[in-house]
Amino acid sequence: MSASIVAPSTRRPRANLHRWVRQLHLWIGAWGALAAVLYGSTGLIMSHRFGDGAWPQGNNEDIDKRELPVPAPARRSAEALSLWLAQTEGLEAQIIRKPPPGEPAKGPARWTLNGGTASEGWTLEYKVGGGTAELKRSRHSTLAALNRLHKAVSGGPGWRILGDSFAIGMILLGLSGLWLWARGRTPKQMLASVAAASATAMVVVLVANLF
Repeated sequence: MSASIVAPSTRRPRANLHRWVRQLHLWIGAWGALAAVLYGSTGLIMSHRFGDGAWPQGNNEDIDKRELPVPAPARRSAEALSLWLAQTEGLEAQIIRKPPPGEPAKGPARWTLNGGTASEGWTLEYKVGGGTAELKRSRHSTLAALNRLHKAVSGGPGWRILGDSFAIGMILLGLSGLWLWARGRTPKQMLASVAAASATAMVVVLVANLF
């Protein structure tokens, strides 16, 4: 009689945990459903961008290219160059690339600034010590713009925050999905499953490419 009283109480925490994990899985899935379609589609397209049977990646068109005279104060640092560009051209740099400190230079050091939107972007290239910088503007088709968003090339802070939330959601979705799937299965059943086959295939491919 005592066993019949204890057993339900020991099962209740597990049942509650299962319910919470299931709800978390459902809500995360709802939040990232469209993102999964977007990232999955663009990832599939970009994984077939090379070779004779390459898939279309969208169109990129250069729409403007000109030299800008750079004043001496803007040549002091990449950040000063970015500030000058924002003040004179109204272009806010989203990405600033410059050689890491202490890295031996193979030629003149370059600072590269990027910005714009997914559909219209710009790039400023400056050779350190020079008096001018080259500004290029480009326009991208819808497919090319989606690929750029996938790679976080553009989109600004808002897209990066949203993309981070989708990425974290995918991680939690995978972990909660595995937990829900494994519940009630024996180790033998888990070893002889699609999940085990997928994990084995991934390990084999990763080992072959990383080591």
